[in-house]
Amino acid sequence: MQQRHHDRLTYFKEQVNTSREFYLNYLESFSPIREGYRVLEVGCGEAGNLLPFAQKGCLVTGIDLCETRIRQAKDFFRLEGTTGQFLHTDFLDFHSEDSIRYQIILIHDVIEHIPQEKKLAFIRHAHELLAPEGLVFWGFPAWQMPFGGHQQICKSRWVSHFPFIHLFPRFVYRFMLRKLGAGGACTELLDIQASRLSIERFESLLRTADLKIINRTLWFINPHYKQKFHLTPRRLPNWISSLPYIRNFFSTSCFYLTCKISYDAKFHFLNCGSPI
Repeated sequence: MQQRHHDRLTYFKEQVNTSREFYLNYLESFSPIREGYRVLEVGCGEAGNLLPFAQKGCLVTGIDLCETRIRQAKDFFRLEGTTGQFLHTDFLDFHSEDSIRYQIILIHDVIEHIPQEKKLAFIRHAHELLAPEGLVFWGFPAWQMPFGGHQQICKSRWVSHFPFIHLFPRFVYRFMLRKLGAGGACTELLDIQASRLSIERFESLLRTADLKIINRTLWFINPHYKQKFHLTPRRLPNWISSLPYIRNFFSTSCFYLTCKISYDAKFHFLNCGSPI
């Protein structure tokens, strides 16, 4: 586990920078973000991703299962002199007040944590809360990439620096986590392993939910690595992006924009990759 995982204000500021430079710009390449837009983030944590949207005049709402993160989000927004609504709740139990619908919904580093049997309901619920002209932004690490099991969150130096460990059979992985001192993170890491969200699996779920993929951008160097490791983000070359299964091993982050099929015609494809 890195020091940044303990210093939540530093982590918040890193999120703000990444969101402003990459998430906000990515979304605006397809549709302008206007003052007064309603923006919802699912699994908002400290809500660093939401701050650039709030500073742009959007009405932001963040929800998270962790009550501590919600308190921190409120505190950090207060420090920034910015307002937002933050709720401690399960997303599948969340229903907006007065049937409010959102122009933008952010779901970053969340869907890979959702159990297999709940993923489809989760995806459908996101689009039920979407305004007719709205977009959902998804971001997640491909399952087979070196740290697709989120083992970097573990306090054990052995586990947190061990690439591809999550690809071992479950009984081997469980044994290694226990022997290498994963501690309290063991259950969470095993849950993520059970989720196994690959690019192909995610797109299959979107098709089942009858949703439109506006754009897919696969990253060889995750945009957030600019803040974490001072690396220059790089997209995965198109020839690798087109190779099913193989691309999962090289995609440290997968960006998707989705919408309801009936509303996809309004979006303009500029320079963030190609629509599928």
